[in-house]
Amino acid sequence: MQLETQLAAKFKAACIAELEAVKPGNVHMLADGHGMTVQDFLRSAEVAAGVIAQADLSAGQRILQAVEATNTAVGCNTNLGIILLCAPLIQAALNTHGVITQQEVQAVLEQLTIKDANDAFAAIRIANPAGLGHSEHHDVESPASVTLLEAMQEAADRDLIARQYVNGFQQVFEGLAYYRQLLARWERPAWATSALYLYFLTHFPDSHIARKYGADLTEVVRVQSAAHWRELEGRDNPKTYLRPLLDFDQTLKAQGINPGTSADMTVAVLLLDGLQVGA
Repeated sequence: MQLETQLAAKFKAACIAELEAVKPGNVHMLADGHGMTVQDFLRSAEVAAGVIAQADLSAGQRILQAVEATNTAVGCNTNLGIILLCAPLIQAALNTHGVITQQEVQAVLEQLTIKDANDAFAAIRIANPAGLGHSEHHDVESPASVTLLEAMQEAADRDLIARQYVNGFQQVFEGLAYYRQLLARWERPAWATSALYLYFLTHFPDSHIARKYGADLTEVVRVQSAAHWRELEGRDNPKTYLRPLLDFDQTLKAQGINPGTSADMTVAVLLLDGLQVGA
């Protein structure tokens, strides 16, 4: 029970830490957006933490029950991507009773079942993310015929979260190394988190934007983000770049652009950081 409580607290802490960072286009402590408030995300973190780390659940059950709890609490999709990414990390931590490695996460992914896929599909239907559409193979509206890993393999070329299932969370582990580098340099967790978010937005087309608006606009946002990422990363005092980031934030939100996948990946890195400190 103590390990469950610790993991739930680490999950909640990662969600809150991400909210404390300025993330252009995404909800954060200095600006709500897209019809959602910071309070919605704080409430979501609270209720999802209450179930996602329970020891007697499968990975799929963690995903489904955390999404169900969120939907009941706030009535909108605040954290589907976060939950999809964090559930396998928490499963690995429960399996090892301590610090996790990429190999241990890979082992969790390889043990995923068809039941896990059905639970995840049900969670996706409840959350109903923008621009989901239909897939020719393994559509979430139909019963699963493959494991959750196999279903993610089909989507990996167009969805960064699905790609993590396929490559053993490679980008999450790389993101952790980058985050810790900035943390050592600036000693400011919120600013290291802002730079991490922009790192993801710069280096990977945001899947949430792409689903909703298509590849062309996604690339425009990626290029714009790259300029801000380079500028922020170059500052000895990142706080001096606050105003341009807030202006960029306002511009994206005025267009309805929400880089949700980049934010989800950021939470996963922050959780992994907490888990590697030790459970």
